[in-house]
Amino acid sequence: MTRRLKGETEGVYGQVRSALEIVPGSATAPGGVRGWQLVTRLSKSPRDRDILVTVEFRQLKLFLAVLDTSSVTRAAAKVNLTPGAVSLQLQSLAAELRTDLFVRCGRCLAPTPAALRLAEHARPMLVLMRQMEQEFENDPVDGRPFHLATGATTLIHRLGRPLRLLRKRFPDTSIEITVSTTEDMAAGLHSRRFDLAIVSLPFSDTGLEYTPLFEEELLLLKPAARSVSGWHVGSIDVEELQSAPFLLYPSRSNMRRMIDAFLAEAGITPRIVMEADETEAIKKLVESGFGYSMLPASALRTQPRFFQVYRIAGRKLTRTQALATARTEHPRALTAAIAEFLRQALAGNQSADPAQAQRA
Repeated sequence: MTRRLKGETEGVYGQVRSALEIVPGSATAPGGVRGWQLVTRLSKSPRDRDILVTVEFRQLKLFLAVLDTSSVTRAAAKVNLTPGAVSLQLQSLAAELRTDLFVRCGRCLAPTPAALRLAEHARPMLVLMRQMEQEFENDPVDGRPFHLATGATTLIHRLGRPLRLLRKRFPDTSIEITVSTTEDMAAGLHSRRFDLAIVSLPFSDTGLEYTPLFEEELLLLKPAARSVSGWHVGSIDVEELQSAPFLLYPSRSNMRRMIDAFLAEAGITPRIVMEADETEAIKKLVESGFGYSMLPASALRTQPRFFQVYRIAGRKLTRTQALATARTEHPRALTAAIAEFLRQALAGNQSADPAQAQRA
């Protein structure tokens, strides 16, 4: 990030010609002082060649501390550094500016005329720097819209109560919800379209960070001729599924890859007759008798229903729902706050019957 201060300013060598440029400096500046740099070109006269000067804002802060206290020792105590570290920074600043800044006068340091001129410019620059930092302060409630992405099944069957609580917890935050697939959510996190997403694992993306929420089983659906009530998970043999028609998620989706791998491990090559993105659409097609499927358990407890629910004998397929954020050195504080809130809300929202949790 670069901030440019347009205009001409009188510098320690005469006129400062060209724009001032504020750029990030060392991220590990001693004493917690932010490592921003002031880069400009100084010239003694229009005929002279430009001199490129790079000054750390932390150097200016230390310089002003010494100027105000007339002592390296007292300035060092003020900024929580050693006197040696402060002296080193002053020497570096004087060498960069090619001028003496202080002379010893008894037990105190007296500023040179160049130091007094430098202070005239350093003080407003540091005020501007503090204003910039405040503008970009990582406030947990920063006023910007928050973008949350999730899958449709999780939104419908898991997020009702947590989202109601979230809106109460952050009443002044504009929260926007996008329903999408894990693949699209990952792309949106990388492009910063989304601040936070609830994705299905396993999903490999080294550019994302994950916080697991809960595990959910995927179960087999078989059309039923009559209405089914209650909740019972039966067992089904592999042989019955070898020739059965299947309705599954699109082959490009993460959920489909999970299902294909599970069926292949069981020795099943599904005969796919239809694909659909939406869990609810697949469920309705199964109820209409078009074929079998595998869907998340939370979506299957509707009453009444026209399908039966099974596991393959001796096998179980689960997915992990997780919060996902883009890996970054500068995370948004609001994202961390909302992620922790949802983690706790969903951890306390687990139930044998997700529909019951939704009504809570």
